[in-house]
Amino acid sequence: MIRFGPAGNAKSFYEAGHKSSLEVPEYLASAGLNAYEYQCGRGVNVKREFCRSLGEKAQEHGIFLSIHAPYFINLGTPDPAVMESSLRHIAKSLSAARDMGAARIVVHPGSVGKGSREEAIARAERLLAQVAADLLPAFSGISLCLETMGKINQLGTLEEIIRLCRVDKAFIPAVDFGHLHARGIGAIKGRDDYEEILQRIDAGLGGEIVQNLHVHFSTIEYSKGGEVRHRTFAETEYGPDFDPLAQIIARDGLMPVIISESVGFQTEDALAMKEMVQHYL
Repeated sequence: MIRFGPAGNAKSFYEAGHKSSLEVPEYLASAGLNAYEYQCGRGVNVKREFCRSLGEKAQEHGIFLSIHAPYFINLGTPDPAVMESSLRHIAKSLSAARDMGAARIVVHPGSVGKGSREEAIARAERLLAQVAADLLPAFSGISLCLETMGKINQLGTLEEIIRLCRVDKAFIPAVDFGHLHARGIGAIKGRDDYEEILQRIDAGLGGEIVQNLHVHFSTIEYSKGGEVRHRTFAETEYGPDFDPLAQIIARDGLMPVIISESVGFQTEDALAMKEMVQHYL
C-alpha cells in the first residue's frame, strides 16, 4: 500500500477548529490520507500517555505513523558532548516511537563542521554503529531513516546517505527529493533524474529499499548554497515536479511512504500527490 500524509499539521487542520494532534488521525483518514509524520524537531517533549493515545487513534483510523527526530542531532560531530546529546535525542525518539507504534524515525545527519566531509562521515558511521549496538536491540521493528539534506554544507548527499545506511539494516534512507533538487541547484528536471536517483539507491542498498522508500516531498526554493525554504505546489515557479515520480511509482508498483513538507499546505499537497499517482495506476 502506498502511504500519503503530512509532516506535522497543516493550516487547514487548525482552521477546521482542531487543536490537539490526537485529532489528526481521524482528520487525515476523513480527508483520504493514511500517513502522518509527528514532528519532534525541537525535542521529544511528549508524554508516554500522549504517545500511546496517538498510536491507538492512528491504528483505529489506518494511519501509518513516523516521527521526525530533533534537529539538534549531529551524527558527524567531533564534540563528545554533542555526540552524547545526539545519542540521547535518538534514544528518546526511539522510546516515543515505540510508545506510538511508529515504525520509522527520520534523522538529519547534521553538518560537516570543521575538517573534511570524509572525516565527518567516518564519525557518523562510528556513532551509528554505536546506536545499532547499544540502542536498537531494545527497539526491534523501528527503522532510522537518514535524510538527504538540501544545504551544501550539510551532510546528506545521496551517496553519503547510502553509505551511512550500510552500517546496519535498521538504517534506511529518507529521500527528500526537494532537498536533492536544491543541493544540486535545480538538479531534478524530469523522469530521467528521478530514475537515476532510484537506480543509485538500488545499486547501493537493494531493490527492497527502493520498493518501500520513505519519501519527503515539497517544491523548494534554493540559492547557490542549496536549500533556502520549502514551498508549496501552488507556487508553480518552484520545483521539482512530482508528476514524473508519480509515473515511476505507478509503473514500477512501488509502495513508498510519501510525506508532504509543503509549508502550511502539507495535507493539501499530500492529497495532490495521491491523486497524481492514482491517475497513472
